[in-house]
Amino acid sequence: MDALPAIFVSHGSPMLAITPTPARAFLAGLGTALPKPRAILVVSAHWETVTPMVNAVARNATIHDFGGFPRALFEIEYPAPGDPALAARVADLLTAAGFATGIDPVRGLDHGAWVPVMLAYPMADVPVLQLSVQTMLGPEHAFAVGRALAPLRDEGVLVLGSGNFTHDLRRFRGQAVDAPEAGDVTAFSAWMDDAIARADIAALLDYRSLAPHAHDEHPTEEHLLPLFTAMGAAGPDIEAHRLHRSTEHAILRMDAYAFDRVSDRPAAVHD
Repeated sequence: MDALPAIFVSHGSPMLAITPTPARAFLAGLGTALPKPRAILVVSAHWETVTPMVNAVARNATIHDFGGFPRALFEIEYPAPGDPALAARVADLLTAAGFATGIDPVRGLDHGAWVPVMLAYPMADVPVLQLSVQTMLGPEHAFAVGRALAPLRDEGVLVLGSGNFTHDLRRFRGQAVDAPEAGDVTAFSAWMDDAIARADIAALLDYRSLAPHAHDEHPTEEHLLPLFTAMGAAGPDIEAHRLHRSTEHAILRMDAYAFDRVSDRPAAVHD
């Protein structure tokens, strides 16, 4: 199997699981757009720990880590198998790279993991693991974690970062899901997309100083850190492709990206 791209997706509100939107339609087609992986490692914004943790279970429980939503969401179960042997491989890669890494033998999948994976792989027939984020350690740490995980792409593992391209929920006032995008969301997203397209890693790692409205779009960083891990997992010569762009509730950009090595491309299509 050729190396799989590392992917970043925006998972939005838990309502994405049941609400027809462009982002939901994109995720529902993602599984058929990619070669089927032997396993998926999801880096979810909703599992924050001091040091990296990976779950190792025979079968994943579905964690409904939210409140105030319709009963239909709480009735969804996504019993994807786990892969304890692969969890050990993940922990070994991170440990070898200098990260103190733990294995959680109990935790299942939070909605940052099961919502996008359920849409992409509804049969729950691909093993799924989850990796935590370390919010206080910032983008450089998240990127370095991704670099340590890069060998997994050549082993049939889909490294999937799940967060949100913008995530200022302080401004949510019940706006319609298709409300017009706020101007600051547009400005921030345009800066990020340009830097990603140019693979300007230095600028991206310093986005909080350089990108317009960075602190507004991400008051805390946990929902953007999975982007950096996915980017790092591409390897040293990154090539990025935007897979999806849409906005929900005026403030949530739902963009998704694929990250490859330039050397992953067939020689005939090199510039």
